Amino acid sequence: MKTREDKIYSFFGHLIMTILTLLAIIPILLMFISSLTDNATLLQNGYSFLPEKWSTYAYEWVFTSSSSMVIKAYGMSFILTATGVVCSLALTTCLAYGLSKKGLPGRNVLTFLVFFTMLFNGGLVPTYINYTTVFHVKDTFFGLLVPSLMMSAFNVLLMKSYFVTGVPDEILEAAYIDGSGYSRTMLQVIFPMAKPSIITVILFNFLSFWNEYIIIKTLVTDKNQWTLPAGLLNLMQAQQSAAEYGPMYAGLVLVMLPVLILYICVQKNLTKGMTVGGLKG
Repeated sequence: MKTREDKIYSFFGHLIMTILTLLAIIPILLMFISSLTDNATLLQNGYSFLPEKWSTYAYEWVFTSSSSMVIKAYGMSFILTATGVVCSLALTTCLAYGLSKKGLPGRNVLTFLVFFTMLFNGGLVPTYINYTTVFHVKDTFFGLLVPSLMMSAFNVLLMKSYFVTGVPDEILEAAYIDGSGYSRTMLQVIFPMAKPSIITVILFNFLSFWNEYIIIKTLVTDKNQWTLPAGLLNLMQAQQSAAEYGPMYAGLVLVMLPVLILYICVQKNLTKGMTVGGLKG
């Protein structure tokens, strides 16, 4: 039975979380309503949750031929994100699983090298020089893919911790005794048990590729290869000069919608993956 102190603590905890949730949801809701507000009404009356006149002009403009660059950028973002997530997840999972094995020669050194990349980086100018003069990926699809594909040290260490704490060695030994090989054990035992951590890494990789902007603007000059963040910025600049804000908000909604859908789908596994994977391994 809850004591009076527990009830008070629970009440204020729920109150604070409710306020924080509203502070996060209200701007998103206002942005969505603004994208469906008539531009003249928006300019005259400002932002409102109940506009005098509704309009779908903003979304019609985004999906018309005059703004085909936005559609191309949307498609390019999906292609880049899907390819990048699959490749990055494969590399991250394999490296993290290897580092989780205590018998791996040089395990501590390799773990330190992975962690070291979280503290320092080469900087934008050396990175640009390497990718343009050594890897020659400027103005190519690999220019979008390769820089972000370099595995995130945080994701590797997160999965390593989950493999150590969430996949007991006794289960793996039982699988090997039953005649299961390394590949079968990985696919049928380890991956299902590490599902929360894998989904967490998928979400992080999705956000990384979907929101990438600096690398794209640095290495890609061909607008036909721009992803949504770069294409959206070009849209915003054009619409601000024309005093039309509806298409800008429509573009923001289109950028945010896949992220919201993915987060809602993986929320339960995300929480478990973060809590268990955050333990010391």
